[in-house]
Amino acid sequence: MTDNGGQWERGLIEKLATATLKEQRRARMWGIFFKLLGFAYLTIILMLVFGWSEKSVEVGGKHTALVELDGLIAPGGDASADRIGSALRSAFKDKNTQGVVLRINSPGGSPVQAQNLYDEIRRLRKKYPGIPLYAVIEDICASGGYYVASAADKIYVTRSSIVGSIGVRMDGFGVTGLMDKLGVERRLLTAGKNKGFLDPFLPEDPKQKEFAQAMLDDIHQQFISDVRQGRGKRLKETPDMFSGLIWTGQQSIQLGLADDYGTLRTVARDVIKAEQIVDYTQKESIAEKFARRFGAAAASTLAELALHYTPAIR
Repeated sequence: MTDNGGQWERGLIEKLATATLKEQRRARMWGIFFKLLGFAYLTIILMLVFGWSEKSVEVGGKHTALVELDGLIAPGGDASADRIGSALRSAFKDKNTQGVVLRINSPGGSPVQAQNLYDEIRRLRKKYPGIPLYAVIEDICASGGYYVASAADKIYVTRSSIVGSIGVRMDGFGVTGLMDKLGVERRLLTAGKNKGFLDPFLPEDPKQKEFAQAMLDDIHQQFISDVRQGRGKRLKETPDMFSGLIWTGQQSIQLGLADDYGTLRTVARDVIKAEQIVDYTQKESIAEKFARRFGAAAASTLAELALHYTPAIR
């Protein structure tokens, strides 16, 4: 009886100690969460009081409007059609804008986003016929980046810029051989015989491949058509022009893919004749960056709390 009684007491003490530790851990987690919440609230108040945000440039007098297209063209990023299009509209709308420079340094990206930007540039040029838009290419202007550039009145490059890649690609992989070696069986249930379209875990289906190729060819033809429309008779077409190859800035001028050598400064000074440059580029503000990062941290903390409060059978 004494031994059983002692074991019972030890078991009770262990359970009480474990419960106490769990409560302390939960209290710490809630404490961290509310501290983060309080810090975020205080930071937002300080932003509102002291104006801690990225301020727009004061526009005074005639100027060249700058919009940067930098990085991958994709929805939700700095180079999305929404963000770049909004910046372009602001630039054209300003009565002191003498010309717009779209400075591009992009390897391409979403064909939909690039096509939307191309159409928006064409629309703005018709709406504001007295304001030219020039594309200035820095390091690279390929694929979707060139799609956008081809809508400009003129394209300026440096001799070593990378230009072109007029083509469309769809990436994928196949691991059926590896799965066979590992003894892994793929189990896929679908409603619709093509719902597992180009599934990398299944053998390649010739009909699906043919369908995908036709889709890529269609998008490619849209790309080619818009480049031809934008560049017009300046293009000196060759069999390789629309094959996806890239060229140097010097070669691109010879092919009619670009017009001349130039930089932001030289185009503003010598072509637009307005040396003052005003940046209309819309980038993620400090407040937006903070909100995004705080949101991620808060979500992580809440996940930890949820994990600790999840019932378990022991």
